[in-house]
Amino acid sequence: MQRVYLDHAATTPLAPDVLEAMRPHLTEHYGNASSVHQYGRQARVTLEEARERVAECIGAQPSEIVFTSGGTEADNLAVKGVLAAASEDGALAGLVTSAAEHEAVLQPAERLQEEGHPVTILSPDAHGAVPPEQVDAAIDEHTALVSLMHANNEIGVRTDIPAIAEVCNANDVLLHCDAVQTAGLLSVDVDELGVDLLSLSAHKFYGPKGVGALFVRGGVDLGPLVEGGSQERERRGGTENVPGVVGLAEALERAVDDADERAERLSRLQRRLVDGLDDAVPGPYVLNTPVDDAPVAPHVVNVAFPPVGEEPLDGEMLILNLDMSGVLVSAGSACTSGALEPSHVLTAIGLERETASAAVRFSLGADTTEEDVDYALDTLHDTLDRMRE
Repeated sequence: MQRVYLDHAATTPLAPDVLEAMRPHLTEHYGNASSVHQYGRQARVTLEEARERVAECIGAQPSEIVFTSGGTEADNLAVKGVLAAASEDGALAGLVTSAAEHEAVLQPAERLQEEGHPVTILSPDAHGAVPPEQVDAAIDEHTALVSLMHANNEIGVRTDIPAIAEVCNANDVLLHCDAVQTAGLLSVDVDELGVDLLSLSAHKFYGPKGVGALFVRGGVDLGPLVEGGSQERERRGGTENVPGVVGLAEALERAVDDADERAERLSRLQRRLVDGLDDAVPGPYVLNTPVDDAPVAPHVVNVAFPPVGEEPLDGEMLILNLDMSGVLVSAGSACTSGALEPSHVLTAIGLERETASAAVRFSLGADTTEEDVDYALDTLHDTLDRMRE
């Protein structure tokens, strides 16, 4: 059976060259970067070289890079760390974010709100982005941080982060950006974006799982999330994952070098997929990735299927049936897969519950071909035809 992997927004395969760069540090170069002997010093040099490489890729200084276990920890560290550092003398600092953010921001926001922090959850516009004027109106004297995605992981819509940064600067408020879906694919320069904190995750750009980074602009106070050691300038305790950060640096450099060419190719495939939906879908559908109406990431296409007649379409069964026919996709964020609830992103942009529960996210990657897209469209047609009958 033909297998077509179209879930690159969930994870990408580890690039062979990245694995080769990591291999020596998984075997013979096994020193702890905190040890003072020869092996430890060698690991420390490797760690700091990787930090320099990551910093250069995003226009940062090496001292501004904090290595983490991935994008989720980076988001948590940014949100919780800034609010912890900004809360003084019993006055709890506030957060502004949106209802379409990743759960790695929304769940910490909920916990902070329970603890008494002022938290404002903005409703995105119909496309899923947050307008700068909405952020401006939400900021008050308690706000210490605004946290918004660069591109949404489920529907691909991009928020105008530089415009949001201008608003935050004018109000003397810090800005955190989750760039997990765009780093290595679109231009992610921290000065061009104007952000104070930015999250990365290696396995989204053909690096290893379990390693990421948080950019923290110099001068930003950040309380530690993981305590128990003085690593990462006391901002993230724990023995550093040297093989992982080598893989992160190698993968990010390679992705940045090829970003323009890859984005252009993915945009063509995205257009082919969107243009093929009319013929592929028997009955109504809702295109949630506004390719003609708003800026979007070039690798994501999200489409939902309203009920036909009285019976709504079983979204989980749709994905399983596609899988059985060789097309591997997801309902949205892999971090929340298995939940019976409809996507919070799709309900935030106004979809009815039954429609939001029957959505598929196609996400394209470096190895995706036109033939893969065509096979996915044909398979979608046959699967929907059977299910809607």
